[in-house]
Amino acid sequence: MPVPLSREKIAAAAIRLADRHGLDGLSVRKIAKELGVGPMRLYDYVLNKAELLDLMVDVVYARIAEVDSHAGWRETVLAIAHATRQAALDHEWFSDLLGGRPHLGPHALAVGEATAAALSRSPGVRGIDDLQRALGALNAFLIGAIRREVTERRTARSTGTEEAAWQASLGPYLTRMLRTGRYPTVARLVVDGAHLDAEETFSHNLTTVLDGITGA
Repeated sequence: MPVPLSREKIAAAAIRLADRHGLDGLSVRKIAKELGVGPMRLYDYVLNKAELLDLMVDVVYARIAEVDSHAGWRETVLAIAHATRQAALDHEWFSDLLGGRPHLGPHALAVGEATAAALSRSPGVRGIDDLQRALGALNAFLIGAIRREVTERRTARSTGTEEAAWQASLGPYLTRMLRTGRYPTVARLVVDGAHLDAEETFSHNLTTVLDGITGA
């Protein structure tokens, strides 16, 4: 008896594979093996890899869309932003698909609607032009911050070296360069700067961005 399939089952299998091996390790053949079916059967449900990626992304957006609703616009935006970061940390491949072509699945649209509606209620957004700029600035921050954090995690895994250990290994070289006196501000950051917690830094910078783009 043939194994029952659906777009949901295919997307779930693809996500499991991508979580383990990244998008480069994703293929129709591997997904079919994960599901215990022949590769050609998948094409009855998904036309190509682009459509598969859209399905996978919207599954992640479904999780982001589940955040509790808040009366205040700022609380809503903060909740969505933190949920987006956490989703990308749980599914690192998701960060690779942020900032490209628009995500137009139903759950992605729901997240976009909730974010835009919340920002439109902020005091500094007085019209559609302000809203477009606010959304652009917020998305630029989210994409940059999330990609950087995911990249640092991947680098630590692939090299087996945490950021602090990597910095320590460069100590002699960096000490020589800073002693030249040509980089006084960098020297202050290296000597006096603390190793900041990633989540705390994200929260602080997100608040700063919201204050700036909304005139709060």
